[in-house]
Formats: sequence, C-alpha cells, structure tokens
Amino acid sequence: MSLSYSLSIILSLALAVYCGPVSQVNVKDEDFAESYLKKFFNLTEETGPTIRRGVSPVSRKLIEMQRFFGLQITGTLDADTVAMMKKPRCGVPDGNLARFSTFGQYKWQKNSLTYRIVNYTPGMSVSEVDDSIERALQVWAKVTPLRFTRINSGTADIMISFGRQSHGDYYPFDGPGGTLAHAFAPSPGIGGDAHFDEDENFTYRSNRGYILFMVATHEFGHSLGLSHSDDAGALMYPVYTYRNPDTFILPRDDVNGIQSLYGPNTGKDPSVEEPQPPTTPDACDSTMVLDAVTTLRGEMFFFKDSFFWRIYPQSRTPQQSLITNFWPDAPSNIDAAYESRNSDKVYLFKGRKVWAFRGYDLVRGYPKRLTRFGFPRGVRKIDAALYDAESGKTLFFVGSKYFSYDEGRQTMERGSPKIVDQTFSGLNGRVTAAVQHRGFTYIYTGPYIFEYRSRTLNRVLRNSFFLPCSNF
Repeated sequence: MSLSYSLSIILSLALAVYCGPVSQVNVKDEDFAESYLKKFFNLTEETGPTIRRGVSPVSRKLIEMQRFFGLQITGTLDADTVAMMKKPRCGVPDGNLARFSTFGQYKWQKNSLTYRIVNYTPGMSVSEVDDSIERALQVWAKVTPLRFTRINSGTADIMISFGRQSHGDYYPFDGPGGTLAHAFAPSPGIGGDAHFDEDENFTYRSNRGYILFMVATHEFGHSLGLSHSDDAGALMYPVYTYRNPDTFILPRDDVNGIQSLYGPNTGKDPSVEEPQPPTTPDACDSTMVLDAVTTLRGEMFFFKDSFFWRIYPQSRTPQQSLITNFWPDAPSNIDAAYESRNSDKVYLFKGRKVWAFRGYDLVRGYPKRLTRFGFPRGVRKIDAALYDAESGKTLFFVGSKYFSYDEGRQTMERGSPKIVDQTFSGLNGRVTAAVQHRGFTYIYTGPYIFEYRSRTLNRVLRNSFFLPCSNF
C-alpha cells in the first residue's frame, strides 16, 4: 500500500455550516471539485467507451461521492455537493461505500504495542499532552485485546511527534488553519506513526481550539488499521467533529471496525458495567421516535439523540450531523425545539433548562431555567413546542396539556394549560414533537404525524413524510 493511501490528514474544524441559500457553482468550484474527486474518489483522466456513451468520469465519481455522503444523487456539480466538498475533512480517500472500513491486511500482528511521545506542543502543558495521548490509546484498548506501553527512548511502534511545515515525512503541514495531523497505517518503518501540526491551537478540553484527545483518538484509529466510515456518527467519519472529551464513548461503528481486526477485549471485568457504544440513528427506521422537530430560516431540523437531520428547501435529501457540529454549546438528547421568528432565535429544551441560539451562537445569558417562560415550578420538562402563526402564540406540550405563550409580551396566556385532545381532535397519544410548516400544524406522537389545518385533523402520516429514508 502506498503512503499516499495510508496517510490520514485531518483538516481543521472551522465549522463549515451555514443558513440560507448556498452560493451558485462557478468555474473555481468546478476546478476545486475536480481536484477533490481526484484526491478522494480516485478520479482519473479517461477516454474511450464511457465518454462515447456520454457518461463522463466526473459524473460517475460525483455519483459515488454523493452516495457516500447521503446527498441527492444527480451526477452533476450542484450547490449541496460543493458545500460538502468544502467542509473540513480528513485526507484519506472515501471510495469505500460502507460503514467502518479498514486498510485491508494492514494491521498489527501483535497485541502489545509501544508508543513514544517524541516532543510536545507549546500550547499545552506536558502533563496535558501525556494525559490526552494515553486516554486516546485507551479508547481503543477498552474494546480490543490491544495493550499500549509507553517508552521514553528508542523506536516505538507508534511514534508521536509535533512538527510544522516540512517535518521529515514528505507530507508537509500548511500552517495555522489547515491540516491538523496525519497518521500512517500499520507497516514497517513509518507505519503507525502519528504527526500533529505544531502551528495549530491544540487544547486539553476547550472547544475553542482543537481538542488533542479527539484528534489523537481518530489518528490512532488509522495507526491501528482503520480507514474511514460513511457513518456520520463514527469517530472515523472523514469530517473532524467536536465532542466532549469527558463524556466521549467510542461509537458502535468504530467498535465494530476495530474488533473486525483484533477481536473484542476478553479481559474485561464482567462485574463492571460499561456504557453501551452509541449508535447513529437511521432515518430508515420506521419505529424511530424523534426527540424534536423545528424550522430554522426556511430549513427543517429533525433531532434524535446526539444528531439532527437537516433538509434544505432546494433538496429533499436529509443531511445528518452531530448537534455539536452546528451548536457546540448545545445539549444532546433534547426534549423540544422551536424557532422564534420574532427574535430570530431557535430554542432547545432539555430537562428544566432552555438554550437560545442566534445562528450558531449561544445567546448571552443562556441556558436559563424553564421558569423564564413562566412555567410552574412543577414542570420538569417540555415534550414539544411550536410557533403557531395563526394565533401568534408558541405552544408548549407537557403531558396531556399544552401551554400558550405570547412571544411579544413574553408571558403565558391566561387559561393555560389546556387539554391537548380538546383542541387537537383525535390526538390521544403523548406528543413527542411538533412543528408548523406551510400553514399546516404537524404533531408527532411516536412514529406517527397528525396533520392539522385550523385545528381540524386532515390525515395521519409516518415520519418518512418529512424525513425520507436515504438508503439507496
């Protein structure tokens, strides 16, 4: 295997998210896209039968790339495809249409591995770097028979170093804001080694820089033989994402991948209960119960666990992402969400607290207690929320009742709470999410959606009405 294939380059995490329409594709985008497809999807200059049939190599590779990232398959360079190409990402090719993937036969033929930290980054203390590296390796040790021993001199299986620009491996770094790190798949010599760009702002826990623990854990996945996954929730997904290092648990897809190479950890104490690896929600799961649904500047957001799907007005193809990719200060597993168009804010609810965001930024003073909306102290959580354009009020669903909140006066409406099924006929299950869209009110109860027009029930739908299954 060539170094260019085994090399993993994680790009910086400047959040490539946006609201509103995407800019039109231009000539510069076309040149960028061709380079992207050559680097990540093995686009080659071809002539012959495929050209004569009118199916260009670029179109075929665009289809491959669009399928990998769950985009609408058009075979053309549309705005959504360009936006995905421009997201910060890792440098390994993505041609494998699978969840986890590996570098084939490239794995360590032993379970006892050594590592050595050659030098340090000036932005962190020695103890912080040591702890970050050790914890990153232990993420993989917890789920496999692999054991890691640190040495302080000589050549280790995994040599870890910080460098800038040209640093001796023919893959120079590019200064601040570019590539964060790279690592090599298991093989003699440089295989397994991990290099980190000294020009980057690595941090111990702060999400205002690049958390070394998260970068290193991803890189060590490559050092042990894992390639990339098309699972948006996997650690080995091509795009680097912020996660809380104090609560991080290796996702199921990554566990499956590393155990396919080395097997499970058979030395665990059975009396110690370990947290279960999180799985990525699947829009094709017909029994899935969404946590919340909201609009945001013309788009629709569907929340489940630590993730959300996003649907743009110009596309029916949902794009899945971690909530913290969009809102780093937001909680996971939220209870409810709604958009306040009066204040151009989106509110996320979890437990007794509410978070308000304008764009990607947490509004100053938040999170706040639910009592900020005037709820009685006995209300411990909100089940669902929506802004009702007809009445100009925001409806909060709590159990079998709902509260009506006046956004302008910032007070609860007199007579709240009211009984849900006395206003919304036919709705006899617990409300789990709610949203208003194009003049209709949609109230979710489990995997079903009740569609209302002026409080009159029109029909009952499934989740897939707004959130289509994206399997191809």
